[in-house]
Amino acid sequence: MRAVIVAAAVAFLLSLFCTPLAIKGFTKLKADQPIRTEGPQTHQSKKGTPTMGGVVFVLATVIAYIAGHLSLLTLPDAQLHPTGPTITALVVLGLFVALGLVGFLDDYLKVRQRNSAGLSEKQKLIAQTIVGAIFGVIALYVPGRGDAGTVASEYISFVKDVNWLTITKLGALALFVFVVMAMSNAVNLTDGLDGLATGACVMVLGAYAFIGFWQYRHWAADPSYKGDYVYYVRDPLEISIIAAGAAAACFGFLWWNASPAKIFMGDTGALGLGGLIAGLAFATRTVLLVPILGMLFTIITITWIIQIGSYQIWQRRVFRMVPLHHHFELAGWSEVNIVIRFWIIAGLGVATALGLFYADFLRVVGAAVVNK
Repeated sequence: MRAVIVAAAVAFLLSLFCTPLAIKGFTKLKADQPIRTEGPQTHQSKKGTPTMGGVVFVLATVIAYIAGHLSLLTLPDAQLHPTGPTITALVVLGLFVALGLVGFLDDYLKVRQRNSAGLSEKQKLIAQTIVGAIFGVIALYVPGRGDAGTVASEYISFVKDVNWLTITKLGALALFVFVVMAMSNAVNLTDGLDGLATGACVMVLGAYAFIGFWQYRHWAADPSYKGDYVYYVRDPLEISIIAAGAAAACFGFLWWNASPAKIFMGDTGALGLGGLIAGLAFATRTVLLVPILGMLFTIITITWIIQIGSYQIWQRRVFRMVPLHHHFELAGWSEVNIVIRFWIIAGLGVATALGLFYADFLRVVGAAVVNK
C-alpha cells in the first residue's frame, strides 16, 4: 500500500507545482492552442492558452512509478511485491508514453503551422495502429518473470477473464489494437472543454488504482493455484501504482486546467491517457468493463459516430455539433455546467463499473462459502 500512496503523492506534487513552469515555458515558446474556426465562437476567447500540458502528467507518472518502486525496497524480502520494473509496466507505461509522443507530434505541428490541422486523421490512425500492435505483441507473447503468464490473455474479459470466451492470439492482438485506438480517440474527442477530460480521467484511473490493488490483495501469482477467489493477472501491484500515479498527476494538473484553463493537455495528454486506460483494461482483464467504467467517453464517441453516419447517409445532423459537449454549448448551457454535469455522468459510470466488479467478487465468494 505504501508504494501506491508514495506514487500518488509524488505524482500529485510534481504535477501541481511543475504545471506552472510548463505554462510559462510553453507561453514563452508561443506554443498556444490553435482554435478551430468551425467550433463554438465562445472558444475564441481561449486563444493564446498554451497546449501540450500532457507532457507534465506523463512525466510525473513515470517519475512517480520509480518513486513507488523505491519505497518497495524498504519492505521485508518475504513480502509479495515486484522487485523491479515488470513487463506490465513496460506495456502500460509504454502505451502512455508512446501515444503521448504521437500526440506531442500532432500538437507540435499545430503550433508550428498555426492551425488546428496537425497530423492528418490517416497519419494519426496509422501511428495508433503501430503503437497498439507493438505493445499488443509484447502483452500477448512476452511472459516476463514468474509463472503468472502474459499481461494480456486470449480470453474475452469483463470483470475478469471469461474462460469460455476464448479467441486466437491473432484475434486477441486485433482486439488489443482496436481498444487502444478506440480509447485514445475517445479521450481525445472528450477533451474539448476546460477540465472535462482531465476530471473524467481522474475518476477512471482512480477506479483502476482500486481494481489493481483489490486484485493484488486477492492474487495468485501461480495460475495452477486453486482457491476460493483469486485473480490471475500479471503484477497487480504495478497496475495500482501506475493508475494511482496517473490519477494523482491528472488531479494536480486539473488545478490549472479547470475553467478558465491556464493550459490545455493537448493531444499529448489525451492520446496518452486513452492508451493508458486501454493498457490498464487489458492488464486487469476488464476489457468489456471499460465502456461502462469510461461511460462518458463511450457516450461521446457513440454520439460522434451517429452524427457522422447520419450526415454521410442522409445529409442530416442529429446534434447541433459534435463532440456532444459542443451540442450543449450551442443549446445555451454554460461551459462550467456542461463540465460538472458530464463529470456526474462519468462518476455514475465509474460507480456502476466498480459495483459490477465487487458484485462478482461477492457472488463467487458467497458460492464458495455455501459449497463448504
